[in-house]
Amino acid sequence: KSRGIPARRLNKDSLVLLGNGSRQRRILASETSRTLAIAESIAQDKELTRSLLKAVGVPVPTGRSVENPDDAIAAAEEITGPVVVKPRFGSQGRAVATNLATREQVLEAYSAARAEEFTQIVVESFAFGDDYRLLIVGDRLIAASRRDPAQVVGDGRSTIARLVEIVNQDPRRRDGHATSLSKIKLDAIALAVIKDQGFSSESIPGEGHRVLIRRNANLSTGGTATDVTDIVHPDNAAIAVEAARVVGLDVAGVDIVALDITRPLQEQGGVVVEVNAGPGLRMHLEPSAGSPRPVGEAIVNSLFPPGDNGRIPIVAITGVNGKTTTTRLTARILAKAGMTVGMTCTDGIYIGERRIDTGDCSGPKSARAVLLNPRVDAAVLETARGGILREGLAFDRCDVAIVTNIGSGDHLGLAEITTTEQLAKVKRTIVDVVASDGTAVLNAADPLVVAMAEYCPGKVLYFALDEHAPVLADHRAKGGGVAFIRDETIILCEGPNEVVIGSINDVPITHQGRVPFQVENALAAAAAAWCLGVPIDTIRDGLVSFRGDMRQAPGRFNVLHALDSTVILDYGHNPSAVEALVGAINQFPHERCVAVFSAAGDRRDEDIVRQGELIGAAFDRVILFEDQCNRGRADGVVVALLRQGVETGSRVQEIVETRGERNAIEMAMRDLRPGDLVHIQVDDLDNSPAFVQQMLAEMLHRHEEEKALRPPAEATDSSELLDACVGASRNVSNARVVVQG
Repeated sequence: KSRGIPARRLNKDSLVLLGNGSRQRRILASETSRTLAIAESIAQDKELTRSLLKAVGVPVPTGRSVENPDDAIAAAEEITGPVVVKPRFGSQGRAVATNLATREQVLEAYSAARAEEFTQIVVESFAFGDDYRLLIVGDRLIAASRRDPAQVVGDGRSTIARLVEIVNQDPRRRDGHATSLSKIKLDAIALAVIKDQGFSSESIPGEGHRVLIRRNANLSTGGTATDVTDIVHPDNAAIAVEAARVVGLDVAGVDIVALDITRPLQEQGGVVVEVNAGPGLRMHLEPSAGSPRPVGEAIVNSLFPPGDNGRIPIVAITGVNGKTTTTRLTARILAKAGMTVGMTCTDGIYIGERRIDTGDCSGPKSARAVLLNPRVDAAVLETARGGILREGLAFDRCDVAIVTNIGSGDHLGLAEITTTEQLAKVKRTIVDVVASDGTAVLNAADPLVVAMAEYCPGKVLYFALDEHAPVLADHRAKGGGVAFIRDETIILCEGPNEVVIGSINDVPITHQGRVPFQVENALAAAAAAWCLGVPIDTIRDGLVSFRGDMRQAPGRFNVLHALDSTVILDYGHNPSAVEALVGAINQFPHERCVAVFSAAGDRRDEDIVRQGELIGAAFDRVILFEDQCNRGRADGVVVALLRQGVETGSRVQEIVETRGERNAIEMAMRDLRPGDLVHIQVDDLDNSPAFVQQMLAEMLHRHEEEKALRPPAEATDSSELLDACVGASRNVSNARVVVQG
């Protein structure tokens, strides 16, 4: 948190994502995304680790693996002095028995290890001294602890078993590793250690008499830890770093046995007994005695150098209308800048050019999927009200927040959001989390959007079609950023400094500037990219190359021309969207205007009726349909409400009702005439655009056939006659050419 690095737990255990997208790292407890699997395998093999360390001059115990009890005795006899019996592939001190001096002790320890289902056992020399754990991160010693084995002190009245119970009442002791200390357990190895001291679990030791419960000092077996970081001899720290490096671990717990950690190991016969992957951190974070050490910070610093917070650029887009188009256009510009863009919108989730999910993906679950993807260099996230109300946001901050508009609102009456002011407060959430060095890109023509500026922790950039809009002019006079259109040219500026992007007529989605809401979308996307430092030429290239067709932006004012008529596909589902649509359609020449229209059933009655009123005032023929968007309403209710509004229209001459989106589309296309403008409100974005294209292709094919069958122009000589006949016959299969005159 202090570094500003986003963190997200990926499971119920210790797998944590740090950072986002292509700049992410992961930790699993104290293992990191840089911990090599080979190094971890080496560390798990105590025998292999010892041989590698010995080869580079690190002091280690002598010993070897054993095959059976007799071999264990033989290995112990090869060693002068007491021995240690432990699993070759063990962890957390399980089945480790130390300071064994007799055949019986060796056999008992071997049997105890086999009873724990360890099949490969190591016997090695026992080193006298204290048990130290040195934590190495990268090439530095970060923390060191002296670990003392589990033990109890007699009071002259209680049995050893009772003394263990008393010790385990310490609130710091719990089963597992979630607390600073673990409970002491009287298992087979513990009972053997007690027996070696002449006691049983029911013995009553004298007052002040110390009884070891374990000889090894692992915290997981009930040991305690005292911080000794400041007194480790530099030579010993260097040996520990060398041991971690030889094994190949980026984070390692190096176990050393020495009489005095302040003196070099070579002077006192000290040894490195183990190198551990995924070392426990609690002994350093919450030592039984001494100062806690910031080991977490050290690990994070090794993953993220100073100045790197693991974040990728995040652009969040919300509003009532224009969200998806602005999202897609912004993603296009960033892709032109060479980034792999993760995009979420109401059409799905996209990683680069690949669509990985379908349907409405404008919520936090989809956004989290993008931020999790290690290919993503930048995230462009459509952020809808429903997801905000259900779960909030998938991110704690964004670099750019775009709010397209609020207008007359949408989805009012749902989730207790009944006014446009309440809706604006929900949408404002992305502005609230703009980074301190980020920017909110706000529509200067919408008062509810303008009011969000005071809540932005970063900068504000306003966009508007008119450079003389009061909000825009005032903000610019104060040195703020603005985007506007002047002489059909896109202008971005901060205070007096202007940058020319290019002609709005070159931006395909605006249709030579005839579609004002698409011009606003282009301004917002260009401004967002500019705020992220994208070069001007790249912004221009992104705007010009985004055609806004049915592949790049299905159902978002797609314009098709065929047989001297125009077909427009659009997705508006609220009065503001329909009003903007009607204004744009009036900019396209036409003789008859036809609408294929429906409404989503989760809107208020008055909103559905109002959409009908707008349609009735702008279209000559209206085909109303119901399909999959009733959303809780009974069949026929939505069409009835729409018809109520349409019938008030001053222009409408014919109203037709049908069932099914495809039927309605087919009805309109079959009646297509030269000079018609047909608006189709697309609800099934995955299928209806393709169906429209299919029908247009069939119509064009029929037209070409009919044209081919028409009598050719008069031929003046035999060669012209032959050319005309051959041309006609090639256009139609099984053709018969008739020559007259």
